[in-house]
Amino acid sequence: MSFRCWWTLGILFAAFMASPAASFMSVTSVPLLGRRFSLGARAVIPRFVTSANRPAILKEAGLSRSFVSQRSSPKYFCSAAAPDAEATSGGLALASGRKKVKQIFEASEDIVGQEVVVKGWVRTKRSQKSFSFIEVNDGSTQKGIQIVANSEIETYAEVDKLVTGSAVAVRGTVVESPGKGQKFEVNASAVELVGDCSGSEYPLQKKRHTLEFLRGIAHLRPRTNTLASVSRVRSALAQATHDFFKEQGFLYLQSPIVTASDCEGAGEMFRVTTLPTEVAKIPKTKDGEIDFSKDFFGKPAFLTVSGQLSGETYACALGDVYTFGPTFRAENSQTSRHLAEFWMIEPEMAFADLEAVIDNAERFVKHVVKHAMDTCPEDLAFFNSFYDKTLLKRLQALVDKPFARVSYTEAIALLQEEIAKDKSKWQFPDVEFGTDLSTEHERWLAETKFQAATFVYDYPRDIKAFYMRDNADGRTVAATDLLVPGVGELIGGSQREERLGVLEDKLVEFGLSPEDYWWYLDLRRYGSTPHGGYGLGFERLVCYVTGIENIRDAIAFPRYPGNAEFWPPALACWTLAGCNGVMQHRFKFASEWNLGYKHSLALPPTTHALLYSQFSATGSAASGCRDFSACAEDDAPPQLKLRGDSECSGGDRLVFIQYPPSHCPGAGPGQPNPRPGGIMAGPGLPISPPAMPGCRHGMGGP
Repeated sequence: MSFRCWWTLGILFAAFMASPAASFMSVTSVPLLGRRFSLGARAVIPRFVTSANRPAILKEAGLSRSFVSQRSSPKYFCSAAAPDAEATSGGLALASGRKKVKQIFEASEDIVGQEVVVKGWVRTKRSQKSFSFIEVNDGSTQKGIQIVANSEIETYAEVDKLVTGSAVAVRGTVVESPGKGQKFEVNASAVELVGDCSGSEYPLQKKRHTLEFLRGIAHLRPRTNTLASVSRVRSALAQATHDFFKEQGFLYLQSPIVTASDCEGAGEMFRVTTLPTEVAKIPKTKDGEIDFSKDFFGKPAFLTVSGQLSGETYACALGDVYTFGPTFRAENSQTSRHLAEFWMIEPEMAFADLEAVIDNAERFVKHVVKHAMDTCPEDLAFFNSFYDKTLLKRLQALVDKPFARVSYTEAIALLQEEIAKDKSKWQFPDVEFGTDLSTEHERWLAETKFQAATFVYDYPRDIKAFYMRDNADGRTVAATDLLVPGVGELIGGSQREERLGVLEDKLVEFGLSPEDYWWYLDLRRYGSTPHGGYGLGFERLVCYVTGIENIRDAIAFPRYPGNAEFWPPALACWTLAGCNGVMQHRFKFASEWNLGYKHSLALPPTTHALLYSQFSATGSAASGCRDFSACAEDDAPPQLKLRGDSECSGGDRLVFIQYPPSHCPGAGPGQPNPRPGGIMAGPGLPISPPAMPGCRHGMGGP
């Protein structure tokens, strides 16, 4: 350290010792040039030098004006700490020194006596005459930490305001807890109410709520024990997935969501189109069919049901890859096992047969389940207590026992033998070769017959996808499903058909056009190799590991027939733009608001008009048609001008534009301030609107 640094620190220390603060040894930090020095055991809110307060601060510190010039470099104050967030926030909400509850619980005895800042949400509060017990949970673990607040602390008035759900920040000292079931607690020295939750309309009161009720308030349900635990287990499983494949030498591939291929051949896919919504304006071919050559992609396009085909492409060049992302299926199913939007884990391996696929799948499942057991013991204990009394025993058995393996033909024989004993016990008693096994069949095999996770392999070719390799018997394909107790099918995989001629014939047999799969066939033309892979439904894995029965509770915002609630633009600042014609669009917001309204706007061919809508917390809409003039990229944002209503029909092309906060029109009286949100696409994408400073254009949406 240079002489100048030592000299500076000496002056500062002398000034501190001469100040009244020294007698309390609680300290004030002396802030200079936007930095602070920690000169004691506990820092209070520091101040930062400005032209207005600089003389007063220097005088308080006992320093002359010439000691710190405005041109002084911060490098002279070489031991200065980073600016404390508490200084800029004026309170504990952004104070440094935060410890997560999980970190405190997992710490050694050395943490006793340390000062920490805990931030989270109040679970419970019990007040006595001279102190209060507050349980604070920050989401890092299933259990909250107990805060003991003595009535003598200066901020005890804040404690009186706390209720269940309040956001709170606490500074205090970690001590050993005399209570049962908790190792440490915190003696508070300061408490701050960060976010009030005292309204009587808060739906999460101190009682048990059904999972069905919580699905209706999906934006609040992560605050409950069940959904918070599901989220932590889901996160652990996702992390374990990436760790496993990294250790196995796989590369992570991000496959496309928009596709022109039906990987499963089921035809249950969501169509992506920018064609007009009005039937009369939909372009037709000479044969009266929809002319998809006029569509955005020039052909029919869909949301993908699988990243497998993309995975095969890269596996045939890089060896082993995996995808992990959202997939979609337009299956009109209201069962507890199906979602319209779900996540899939899909590894693909080159130079691999069906046995290699099965071996990798078994190692993967054991790895991620063990990781969840090791990292989320409290969460799994919670599920074991309240949802499935056999959960921990079942998970341990899966990790410890080898998976059973049985051919489809043998499985059918076993089922026929069992069903013959009493057909009345079965919902689907008719089972023969070619039967697509139902959940009750799958669960009987895994839970009763083998009492272990079970691979069923060599399925009939007629009930499996076109890309699965034909076996020599001509009746079956090299395919497998992993059946697990409590869930049924968890994994579906196969060895892929690598023989060009056989694959071409199967495409025709399955009613698919070889021309659409020309690139997929090229993989067999150039350097073909035996390869295989599998797909695992991530939400089903979450259900299996947590014991949650309904798959809608295994994902943050479930999408299923009739439900696409809680989409981001509901609280966003957004505009709607169109061009070259007449446009009309209908908006439908969350069902509990019961909103549904229409706006019509006539657009001159050369003018871009934008419609801005906003709504209040009560759901009443305050909307109008407004017009922006075109502007060059370096022009200032145009002013809103009310446009006369124009009753018109149409449904040309629409696009949403996201504005930066500085260009976001303010909300009206009594309405929430809009914030920048996700970019949404309407029925189509028009010619690009004129650029505006900071604006972003694009497509996306629910």
